[in-house]
Amino acid sequence: MTKSLRLPTAGGAIVAFTPASEPLIAPVKPAGGYRFNRVAYAAAHVVVDALADNDPWLDRNIDWERTIAFREYLWGLGLGVAEAMDTAQRGMGLDWTGAKELIAHAQSAARGRPDALIAYGAGTDHLQPGSDVTIDDVIAAYEEQVAYVEGQGGRVILMASRALAAAARSADDYVRVYDRILGQVREPVIIHWLGSMFDPALAGYWGSADDTQAMETAVAIINQNAAKIDGVKISLLSAEKEIVMRRRLDPSVKMYTGDDFNYAELVAGDEQGYSHALLGIFDAIAPAANAALAKLAQNDLDAFHAILAPTVPLSRHIFKAPTRFYKTGVVFLAYLNGFQDHFQMLGGQQSARSIQHLSELFRLADTARVLRDPDLAAYRMKAILATVGIE
Repeated sequence: MTKSLRLPTAGGAIVAFTPASEPLIAPVKPAGGYRFNRVAYAAAHVVVDALADNDPWLDRNIDWERTIAFREYLWGLGLGVAEAMDTAQRGMGLDWTGAKELIAHAQSAARGRPDALIAYGAGTDHLQPGSDVTIDDVIAAYEEQVAYVEGQGGRVILMASRALAAAARSADDYVRVYDRILGQVREPVIIHWLGSMFDPALAGYWGSADDTQAMETAVAIINQNAAKIDGVKISLLSAEKEIVMRRRLDPSVKMYTGDDFNYAELVAGDEQGYSHALLGIFDAIAPAANAALAKLAQNDLDAFHAILAPTVPLSRHIFKAPTRFYKTGVVFLAYLNGFQDHFQMLGGQQSARSIQHLSELFRLADTARVLRDPDLAAYRMKAILATVGIE
């Protein structure tokens, strides 16, 4: 029997709470594997080595066994892995040197699984933005990272570039960079458009601060290079903008929703189409994603929405502004669910959210039925509460 906790609220009160929801169990895996009618990637987090003797804000120590085990878990649920992305703290604790290690470890694990769908972020984060950085420098940086991913036998997610956002003087610079890189890739890539709410350094991407005008440039580049593009991931937290862009893409190009606020309706789609998924929240709600996608493949939209609807408030809370700190909530839920033995992150990012935020996350995770073992989750939540004097 799970004991009650005493959780703080935003108003300052501390109130009793008892987890009451039965954990959601993913459907038993069919003999031939899951057969979804959407491509679904979970952008996966990394597990740090909390016992390393280091400077946690500065050093990079990753628990490779637990990190790769979590990818195995996602594959076991029929989800793909979007590797070395912002959910793995790329650019916020995970530098390119660390990303290369992560890519090598993940690709080694993927080779042993015929069901392992995986793609890797390639960007320019080893190139420090600055007044002396040229467009040719940006191209060279992209080429280096793409070559590394392809050299490992991996597929590329072409990440948005802080250096390009700083160096570009017009939309023409984006056209030049993307045309050059897409002309060289071996296999079709996923284009990544990450909004400034996720990374303020990407404000004005595609050459305009106006998303509508930026979309004109992005769509033109994508459709011109459609043969080299598997899809585009858009993370603007706007269902309306995603739908507009989705309807303008070349029919061969997939839309991968990165909208952690509106993913349920976007994946379900409408009479004119639907989005696939490449989502950080799928790391945190993997069993619900699995169960919902299985229902969608059976054309049971009511069941699909019934499963995902309770996860949307949880996701909106995890991704609330400042959105770039969403990784803290993702890792906290992994800790509550037993995927790691501690609540520590690269760069000390576990401190990026308040105890009120984490307490509300616990409540919402219970409602969403994504606490795998409520007793364990309650025990671990109490350990975190004790650090702020709530016992």
